Amino acid sequence: MTEVEKPVRSPCISVCALDEQDICTGCQRTAAEITRWGRMSNDERRAVLKLTHERAVAQGLMLPG
Repeated sequence: MTEVEKPVRSPCISVCALDEQDICTGCQRTAAEITRWGRMSNDERRAVLKLTHERAVAQGLMLPG
């Protein structure tokens, strides 16, 4: 039997506000990434999560690592 991979969870923390670069201050996704999330594959979602981490580090919200 083939095991079905669970969907990668959204990084949303219910702090939904876009900054001047159109990036959510809560989850660090762009408006386009938020809109497309439900139609993304798990690989696409993991790529977005990597970007959100990089954005959070660049903003000083997270430590690198």
